[in-house]
Amino acid sequence: MRSLLVLVLSILLMGELNAQKAYTALPKYAASKLKEDATILKKVLEANHPSLYWYTPKEQLDSAFEMMINGITDTLNEIEFRNKIAPWVALIKCGHTTALYSKKFIKQLPPYRYPRFPLQIKFWEDSAVVLSNGYFKDSIIQRGTILQAINNKPIAYYRDHLFKQITTDGYAINHQYQTLSSSFPDGYKQVFGVDSTYLIGYINQAGKADTISLGNFAPVPRDTGSNRPRPTIRQTTLSKRQLRLLSIRSLSIDTVTLSAYIRLTSFSKGNLKTFFRRSFKKLKKENIQHLILDLRENGGGRISNSIALTKYLKQTPFKLADSVVAISRKFKHGKYIQSSWLYWLAMNFGASKAADGTIHYKRFEQHYYQPKERLAFKGSTYLVQGGYTFSAATMVISALKGQDNMTIVGEESGGGYYGNSALHIPNITLPNTKLRVRLPLYKMVMDQNRPKGSGIIPDIKIPPSSYAIRMGFDPKMAAIQALIKSKNN
Repeated sequence: MRSLLVLVLSILLMGELNAQKAYTALPKYAASKLKEDATILKKVLEANHPSLYWYTPKEQLDSAFEMMINGITDTLNEIEFRNKIAPWVALIKCGHTTALYSKKFIKQLPPYRYPRFPLQIKFWEDSAVVLSNGYFKDSIIQRGTILQAINNKPIAYYRDHLFKQITTDGYAINHQYQTLSSSFPDGYKQVFGVDSTYLIGYINQAGKADTISLGNFAPVPRDTGSNRPRPTIRQTTLSKRQLRLLSIRSLSIDTVTLSAYIRLTSFSKGNLKTFFRRSFKKLKKENIQHLILDLRENGGGRISNSIALTKYLKQTPFKLADSVVAISRKFKHGKYIQSSWLYWLAMNFGASKAADGTIHYKRFEQHYYQPKERLAFKGSTYLVQGGYTFSAATMVISALKGQDNMTIVGEESGGGYYGNSALHIPNITLPNTKLRVRLPLYKMVMDQNRPKGSGIIPDIKIPPSSYAIRMGFDPKMAAIQALIKSKNN
């Protein structure tokens, strides 16, 4: 790891010219090899993906594939090839089916990240607002500045092109907005390359359209040889493990307003079942009447953990899904699927074959989970969600939506309300480029009576705003605090 860090810093010190050379010097693959990889990907997906045509008809996917294949006429490097594959994969409209770089490229990625576009941008609906500027001393383009154009092209041009690279659950496009907001400089470089300067169109402080030119951004390595004193670092009494756990889950309580705030960023790690038990025991002891459950950063994880949380909040027995179905457990083209034998075992010992040959995970289809009685929270609960709220996090909110004491606040979830394809998700690895594509094995319909295609629509919609971004406050939390205050009064 240390040797890699030294390598990264040395490359950054070479400046923009050498970084550009490194970017263009990636290994290239013959068109025939690229077409072979693409064809194998299509065959593997057709044989194993449970919801390939859930939103996009076969004819449309096939036509788009032919256009993609016919567009490969010359050698391409891995970035260029992914730029071809990702839009076709995104047409499937399955948020768990995504195109990933090869493991080798991921290890070598840091040298290719810089120089890059200098602005981090927040996107929503028809808006684009600066979150941060790599040139932090710039007094003109600051946090909260409204952007209109880059290099004389409207912001919507770049948004729409990069949206094509981002997968969604059906038409839950808020996930695209959130993903683009967190990765715009990287996405811009991967799809559009880098320019020496960027002409930025923005709204100035007088409220008028204006332009300014910005250069590429690359962080300046710290001069380790200087004798300048280092800044004082505040010592923390928390261990690395405690800090890691706090980044995953945290609980804070306000005994004055009788409210509590739980932040969960994942259902994968963090000893969550113990955390849930201790947290809800604490809520009961402190006679908490209002609970804010913040799942805006939660992309999912272990379903067992999401079920464990739901038990403390759901007032009636609940089932996870109406159907959880895989095409087959034969794993055609299994040599391209990561650990296919392991998933074969799971399907043979954990699932059942139906009369039509499909494979059903009956535990989730038939079992009703019982709410916790002793530590159940029955006060007012505010579920905060956004475009990153996905997969297992969506399952929690969808199970609680409509319950009398629940209020969903924020933006549309990234995960589908009707269902998704997930549960077991190995990677497909293409033989020539080693590009990877995630392959969910089960199609899960959570409730067949729900509308199909969207994410969970909040009860109280609170979109971002340039004012809130500029002033650095959270409008969703402010609205919830106002609701709690009104109820306490």
